Amino acid sequence: MIKLQPRREPSTLMVYLSPVLAGLLTLITGAILFVALGYNPLTALHTFLIAPLADSHGVSEWLVKASPILMCAIGLAVAYRANIWNIGAEGQLLMGALVGSAVALQFPESESKWTLVLVIICGALAGMFWAGIAAFLKTQFNTNEILTTIMLNYIALNLLQYAVHGPLKDPDGYSFPESAPFSAGATLPTLMDDGRVHIGFGLALIAVLLIWFLVRKSFLGFQMKVMGMEAKAAKFAGYPEKRLTWLVLLISGGLAGLAGVSEVTGPIGQLIPNVSPWYGYAAIIVAFLGRLHPMGILAASLLMALIYLGGELAQIKLGTPAALTLLFQGMLLFYLLACDVLIRYRLTTTISINFARGAN
Repeated sequence: MIKLQPRREPSTLMVYLSPVLAGLLTLITGAILFVALGYNPLTALHTFLIAPLADSHGVSEWLVKASPILMCAIGLAVAYRANIWNIGAEGQLLMGALVGSAVALQFPESESKWTLVLVIICGALAGMFWAGIAAFLKTQFNTNEILTTIMLNYIALNLLQYAVHGPLKDPDGYSFPESAPFSAGATLPTLMDDGRVHIGFGLALIAVLLIWFLVRKSFLGFQMKVMGMEAKAAKFAGYPEKRLTWLVLLISGGLAGLAGVSEVTGPIGQLIPNVSPWYGYAAIIVAFLGRLHPMGILAASLLMALIYLGGELAQIKLGTPAALTLLFQGMLLFYLLACDVLIRYRLTTTISINFARGAN
């Protein structure tokens, strides 16, 4: 019988190398998968991972995809470091998009950039409010934040669906479930002339730097770390557990809301039913792939964005299934978890144990 035996001290080097190993195993499995589907694996992997970045337009689309994933993941990392398991980035992102859109539509002819500032702030506050519901339930009733944030995801999705089919639906949109296009004043400016990358990517980079300072250089970040590693020690030291819970969830929700409002005011330009192709869930993988470190999350976000972009390109050029992107994400998470298990535990068998007993 195979058993897992805890290692005395996990290898620090392997802890940081395991995301790289997980990526290599995903590539190998992906190649085998392409062969099984009847594709040339080298051509398919080139289409999936190299071709999307062949020109400046591709690079622009890559950064467009990376922006919301990075914002959500960096916020989730703050919560996870404090051992608060927020699974609700998807719902918080959708609420940011929904409320931001509702505000943007109040200024259909505006060209003032103050309109954009108001829309962005309202979107971020909406994400904070949605995460605040989970914080209230946890601090007041000790509810499980995993369950509450998952349920809030589905509520947010249905609210958005209701809005685009009802009160926010464009009356001149030929019955399509979408809002009217936003005015110039409520649209994020782009960073490149021949691409759609917008200043939302710059906001995401600023968020990375601020969160890095928070978790690595501030006493507040130290309190979060202690609370995440040993809650009893944090309580003994007098750290405010409820206040920290509120804080990490509000930061996490605010960044997810910012991601949502950046999507609708950036590359999309209006509210549509499919604002997010599960960016909030992909951000969970990214947070762990980046080892909850801001710089690691930045690199992991770019990798995840490449998987999204490569999946779309392979679908167009090779006719691969649309689910291939989700499959690659799942494989990446599976191999990461498998590597982590083997870093912390050693595989043993009953035969080796019996042999050891016999020797003694």
